[in-house]
Amino acid sequence: MSRFERMRGRLRRAYETGRESARSRRYEDDLTPEGAGLATPTSPGPVAAPSATVVGAPPPAAMHSSTVSRDDTEVPHALRIAAAWCWRLIVIGIVTWALLRIVGTISIVIIPLTVALLLSALLAPAVGWLLKARFPRSLATGVVLVGGLVAVIGTLTLVVNEFIQGVPELSEKSSQGVRQIQDWLKTGPLHLSDSQLDRYINEAQAWINGNTERFTSGALSTAATLAEVLTGTVLVLFATFFFLRDGNNIWRFLVRLLPVAARWKVDDAGRASWATLGAYVRATVLVAFIDAVGIGIFLVIFDIPFAFPLAALVFLGAFIPIVGAFLSGVVAVLVALVDSGPVTALIILGVVVGVQQIEGHVLQPLIMGRAVAIHPLAVIIGIAAGVVLAGIAGALVSVPLIAVLNTAVRRLAARTVPDTPPDAVVVASQAP
Repeated sequence: MSRFERMRGRLRRAYETGRESARSRRYEDDLTPEGAGLATPTSPGPVAAPSATVVGAPPPAAMHSSTVSRDDTEVPHALRIAAAWCWRLIVIGIVTWALLRIVGTISIVIIPLTVALLLSALLAPAVGWLLKARFPRSLATGVVLVGGLVAVIGTLTLVVNEFIQGVPELSEKSSQGVRQIQDWLKTGPLHLSDSQLDRYINEAQAWINGNTERFTSGALSTAATLAEVLTGTVLVLFATFFFLRDGNNIWRFLVRLLPVAARWKVDDAGRASWATLGAYVRATVLVAFIDAVGIGIFLVIFDIPFAFPLAALVFLGAFIPIVGAFLSGVVAVLVALVDSGPVTALIILGVVVGVQQIEGHVLQPLIMGRAVAIHPLAVIIGIAAGVVLAGIAGALVSVPLIAVLNTAVRRLAARTVPDTPPDAVVVASQAP
């Protein structure tokens, strides 16, 4: 055997001896408390046993990568995971509760700003058209805002005037309808006597008298909030004007407050959410108009009083998805029942149901599109939560809020990176 081969054999034996010694030391370190938690996955190949062991000692507990002490190894892994989920959910719940309390405290500001955002999303295309016609931005915004106010005030004036003119006739027919109901209670399947009717009427009057104070206090509180309503209206007008005129600059300022690495994603999610909000508001207006026209035509055909006010009520109610237009249609059915009898009322009820079916199965999927598609269960839950938290205003803004959050979360969770320069943030020209 040559000298070179002997030297190579010695080096190989020294390397194998050192490797076995390192494996033995690593195994002993894993058994000691100081080395606990530092164990790594075992390497392939045989592992030398320790030189000395304690006879009868229990085997050490296996450490998991999620544990920080040996005491954690006594808790099952599933229980540790459940506890980790629980405390995180508790923290999220506390933060959500605090945010709701803050929003409830400053609701007099939050609600007008939300309404202003909805109006801005509706009126932004009109401002864009005037800007393309070389109008100054402030003038275009003022023209659109004043035009919208004139349209709303004019419609409300027509509705109120027609309602005032028809109230005496409707009151007389309502009295006739009440007498017909009384006659039916006497001659119908219930066969109530005059004494029973009088007793029920007296009980109803006593209940009303007993709750008069509560009703009066509610009216007084409503009168006390008149100043808040006026303040909110002024805030809506001013906020809408500045959202339409300076929305791009406001959004750019908010995005620049974020870290540079987060601006791309937030800007992309914000622009997509704004587009979703605009599509939702415009589609809702179109669907509400179709509902009002469809029901109003049949009200005119059957000569139902207050056809225009009832159609306007259907239009306003359609802004509360699923339930709003139906409830306003029920009012039309009741007016038809008082004015023209049960047969006409049933026909109007069929018209209301038919229009709702067309809206739900044709108009909503066709007009809304996939961009703002929300599951009906989410809509119902959102409306219910909005009513509980903020009353009618909550019901109005709950569904668009869900649509915007749905789009924003989807964009933020997407893995694609917007085509935006690293040192700039490009925002939509009409983004608020």
